[in-house]
Amino acid sequence: MSAEKNNSKITIYVFSCWILAAFGGLMFGYDIGISGGVSGMDDFLIKFFPNVHERKKHVKENNYCKYDDQYLQLFTSSLYLAALVASFFASKAATKLGRRVTMLMASIVFIAGAGLSAAANNKVMLIFGRILFGIGVGFGNETVPLFLTEVAPIQHRGAVNILFQLFVTIGIFIANLVNFATSKSHPNGWRLSLGFAAIPAAVLLIGCFVITDTPTSLVARGHEEKGKAALKKLRGVSEVEVEYQEIVMAVEQAKQVKNAYRNLAKPASIPPLVISIWLQIFQQFTGINAIMFYAPVLFQTMGFKTSSSLLSAVMTGLVNVASTFVAIFVVDKVGRKKLLLQACCQMLISQVAIGSILAKHLSATGSLEGTLAIIVVLLVCTFVMAFAWSWGPLGWLIPSETFPLETRTAGFAFAVSTNMLFTAAVAQAFLTILCTMQAYTFFFFSAWIVVMGIFAIFFLPETKGIPIDAMVERAWMQHPIWKKLF
Repeated sequence: MSAEKNNSKITIYVFSCWILAAFGGLMFGYDIGISGGVSGMDDFLIKFFPNVHERKKHVKENNYCKYDDQYLQLFTSSLYLAALVASFFASKAATKLGRRVTMLMASIVFIAGAGLSAAANNKVMLIFGRILFGIGVGFGNETVPLFLTEVAPIQHRGAVNILFQLFVTIGIFIANLVNFATSKSHPNGWRLSLGFAAIPAAVLLIGCFVITDTPTSLVARGHEEKGKAALKKLRGVSEVEVEYQEIVMAVEQAKQVKNAYRNLAKPASIPPLVISIWLQIFQQFTGINAIMFYAPVLFQTMGFKTSSSLLSAVMTGLVNVASTFVAIFVVDKVGRKKLLLQACCQMLISQVAIGSILAKHLSATGSLEGTLAIIVVLLVCTFVMAFAWSWGPLGWLIPSETFPLETRTAGFAFAVSTNMLFTAAVAQAFLTILCTMQAYTFFFFSAWIVVMGIFAIFFLPETKGIPIDAMVERAWMQHPIWKKLF
């Protein structure tokens, strides 16, 4: 009998564990959403980036270049550079201290970042606050998807893991609402926006005292009885012996590996490592974070006033949240690969259409006619919609479920750090790219979407319904390309 056939019940406690842990995603999403709105607030620009504010006031300034400032972009990207480094320390912490304690550490550092950012009186304080945010994000993004994957029963694993991305989208949406409200609070609305980041972190902090650690983590750290008890609580049934023994066997195999990072260079580890790294790169080069970071700025570029641009960003955030529910309901039925390929088609059409409209109708010093501006907003929504049920959640789900236990935290650390590296690169470069390439920026991202689709067709196995400890035999060894490594 396999653990994949075991019964499980979704009790209130089980559901609480999923939701409370997912607040780590809400922390991440809130920061993604808050950055662009704060970057467009006049009070914030006057205090920290007066040169940008001066350029913004000149109506004949190039639409595509008025926000092009490396220090302003560093305000956004510094968090992700800090998260990149932190993810490797988080990997060690998750292995040695457990998933729950690592999430606890993430929440504490994130709260400190919120406090320092809200109190900032100079650029140094502001950037240090962002770095603390980044450490919290690095620890949270390393641990939460792993936690959700390890506590989920196999038949719900995709849906449970996508709760992380769902809460990311909820965080973005809430941040857009907060920015819309605080933009009218002068001169310290931006302080409120940044300070409120402490709220989701506080929920995760409290939640870490309620939830259990994962059975896999407990067994791996020598707490066999606690691991079995945790498994019973997480499954809502008392008969868990088959699944428990599979966890014990996986832990015993993992103990044979003395250096997880060195083991990633072995042939059996190459497929999940390559897939995980490229999924993170592709996730960023869809252009999604360029839109999410700078949605208010982007809409202002198209001719919207500040309040209208923030409201448009709220609209895209709502679409983002609603569409992520699609992934939750269909990922374990339709599978991972079909969702990715369908979304590539939809995102490609949206990006090409946006680029075409802007190239033809948005001059460097003009603005879009009202109907065309609305069409662009709707196209942005169709793009966000496709991303939200595919490359967004699956970029986290697939890496968390494809590594064997002996390299799981180490391999996922590479996935997280790659995500943070390219998130930082896009955050740092997007406004400059927009200034240089103008409307053709969207064609740049469109080309990447074509590459993503080809990659998914030829290199990605379908992992739906495969136990996480049977991926090598049932996914990689059956794949026409990757099986050659075994």
